[in-house]
Amino acid sequence: MKLKFTKMHGAGNDFVVIDAINQQLDLGPEQWRRLADRRFGVGADQILIVERPVTEGSDFRYRIYNNDGGEVEQCGNGSRAFVRFVSDKGLTDKRSIRVETMSGIITPRLEDDGSITVDMGAPILEPGRVPFDAAGLEGVAEGRDTLWPITVSNQGQEHTVLVSTVSMGNPHAVQVVADVDAAPVLETGPQIEHHPRFPRRVNAGFLQIVDRGHVKLRVYERGAGETLACGTGACAAVVAGIRRGLLDSPVQVQARGGKLTINWAGEGQPVYMSGPAETVFEGEIEI
Repeated sequence: MKLKFTKMHGAGNDFVVIDAINQQLDLGPEQWRRLADRRFGVGADQILIVERPVTEGSDFRYRIYNNDGGEVEQCGNGSRAFVRFVSDKGLTDKRSIRVETMSGIITPRLEDDGSITVDMGAPILEPGRVPFDAAGLEGVAEGRDTLWPITVSNQGQEHTVLVSTVSMGNPHAVQVVADVDAAPVLETGPQIEHHPRFPRRVNAGFLQIVDRGHVKLRVYERGAGETLACGTGACAAVVAGIRRGLLDSPVQVQARGGKLTINWAGEGQPVYMSGPAETVFEGEIEI
């Protein structure tokens, strides 16, 4: 079948976006992997599917597939691309929309300056709901947070890192590092992603504090590897930093592909993420 698509990115986190409202779509993991392949397909970190809503009161349904072909709950940068896509394609004339995801409703908004703000909902902080298995571990208190010890191997040597566990609809393990550029993201990121304490795997965040309103961040994403930016990872990192007493909202997050702004008022409150979303090109592929 021939499939029309749009290639987009948000701060370098790149996507294949597919309108499944105006074209029929019936693909499996092998086809998702091919679309995301940078040599044999279009190339993307994630594939975003625009569908009609299932529940009353929603405007759209949003589905996300990582480049390994697996479906995941949430993608923050993708949600901004989603808004840009449905607006540019004339699928809605609303500036603020309600979007169903696997992890619940999000409400992204197109701002007057062209940026997009997404209400990502309140973070989930209880370890068992992230989910993270803390049984038998002794946590380390820091501010209002509890840090959990995870054993990883770096250059053949085992050592323990302390991580904050946060869910933004998908699970994150955030550690603070002195220099994000020198952090062993590609070596220890996969170990954290597949650590048995995380039954659904996890996104591994490496956070450098620049000052109380600025951070640098790299994220090794579950099912996608390191990406140039991770929206939910930025939200989780800022939540962890504020809870640890290291940051004050709002926080500018410098990812390798661009900047995001994260606002969080504290426990029980939603996290707001603002940043760009751009169309790169459109095309059609036989799949």
